Amino acid sequence: MDFQDFKNKVPKLKKIVLPGEKAHHKLIPGSRREEMKNLKIEDLSPNKAGVMAVFYPNTFGNTSMVLILRRTYKGVHSNQIGFPGGREEPEDENLQDTALRETEEEVGIPRDKIQVIRELTKLYIPPSNFWVQPYLGLLDHTPNLIKQESEVAQILEVDLDHFLDHSNFVNEELSTSYSKKMLVPAFKLNNQIVWGATGMMLSEIRELFRKGL
Repeated sequence: MDFQDFKNKVPKLKKIVLPGEKAHHKLIPGSRREEMKNLKIEDLSPNKAGVMAVFYPNTFGNTSMVLILRRTYKGVHSNQIGFPGGREEPEDENLQDTALRETEEEVGIPRDKIQVIRELTKLYIPPSNFWVQPYLGLLDHTPNLIKQESEVAQILEVDLDHFLDHSNFVNEELSTSYSKKMLVPAFKLNNQIVWGATGMMLSEIRELFRKGL
């Protein structure tokens, strides 16, 4: 999609009611849905985090978004695809500030250049006990993306049309933190399998865009 066309439709995206958990559930294996419904998140004293889904013009004038492949480390999200973002720090005014700061640190997009379009639906991640607030952001120019070497193994620039193509919604056999070799709904983007929390956030964005673009 041409970036200017995308930008012109941003006001409409701001007004659409978020699909929320209905969209999230499309990326949860059936055996896990009931368990997720019964969680009392506030009682778990979750860590808080903010992430940013940034859309911008690529070098061809079309619309892209940025994802990252996290480095291998001792943690449940090691070597997984995600949005730029991370844990709330004391100096952050709010979770939007967290998402903007982390995006600048992880992929080099200056926080003051990103126009935050809207909040998306908060998402709880049981394996790491994080409650994540995603945001939708807009950048008016093609960024010079620079990965944070300590955190990011690879930056992925995903074309919007590629993301919206239904053929890239797949079921993949994966080993997860809660089961071995189970069939998991996922996105196949730039030849990478994107599932779990990031897949759930992408599912909401996809539903929102299907209504507004």
